[in-house]
Amino acid sequence: MILVFCGTPSFAVPTLERLVAAGHSLQLVVTQPDRARGRGMEVAVSPVKDAALRSGIEVAQPAAIKNNLEFRARLEGIGADAIIVVGYGRMIPQWMIQLPRLGNLNLHGSLLPSYRGAAPIQWAIANGESVTGVTTMRIDAGLDTGDILMQRGMEIGAEDTAETLGPRLAVAGAALMVETLRGLESGAVRAVPQDDARATLAPILTKEDGRMDFSRTAQNLLDRLRGFQPWPGAFTSFKGKTLSVHRARVVVARVAAGEILLEGGRVLVGCGDGVAALELLEVQVEGKRQMTALEFVNGYRPRTGERLG
Repeated sequence: MILVFCGTPSFAVPTLERLVAAGHSLQLVVTQPDRARGRGMEVAVSPVKDAALRSGIEVAQPAAIKNNLEFRARLEGIGADAIIVVGYGRMIPQWMIQLPRLGNLNLHGSLLPSYRGAAPIQWAIANGESVTGVTTMRIDAGLDTGDILMQRGMEIGAEDTAETLGPRLAVAGAALMVETLRGLESGAVRAVPQDDARATLAPILTKEDGRMDFSRTAQNLLDRLRGFQPWPGAFTSFKGKTLSVHRARVVVARVAAGEILLEGGRVLVGCGDGVAALELLEVQVEGKRQMTALEFVNGYRPRTGERLG
């Protein structure tokens, strides 16, 4: 097929590469403009742009698309069979939705209608789900509300983080998109409307989502730590300084919520359920390197009964 691909993050790269490998004609890749990133504020290209250039595909980086007449004329001139959208980062305007004969096809990192929104992988882990998956859908004017084309489930491991689960879902989703295109062309795939009554949301993450609230259960705090990687992570405060928690585990212990209990070199923190605590394994004090719990005890001398947060 003749395709246009819209995407930006690394999650979208496997789909782009699989479409090329499957023999589709990628006429244009649309991605976000280059932006300054990191401490040095050096201009960096998106992972999708990097992949497109390596494959010799033309790249467009419009600052806006809704009322961009030049960009619209460019897409109309391509005459694509479908526009593939994976993590592009902008709402698709109605003129673009109506343009190709097969529509705008999106790969979403959840089993819709669960976890509609910008951060489905992170919130599925943070909410303690044991199963998630990927969905191909036809984009409409809503937020991840379009008709479902195909789905594939995947287990979430007890040790999974957003950083380990995301790449697996990206690879599974890439294969699913190729299969979806094949099925649409043959007529084997039929669009099915979503059940809006079963919908849940996965809103864009904020820094505050990473703040540890020790009135939550120990398991919920651990799930959020796993889900919110690499950003915003999980953090609290100790003696006026931000304390980031990089690794932890749930242990059986009766400790008041937010209170520290030292057991040898182990650091336990009480949680809201009253019967389980969070053992801190690796932490990082504001402005310092990452360290083990024992190094934290030896260097910062926390005492039993002191509080975090």
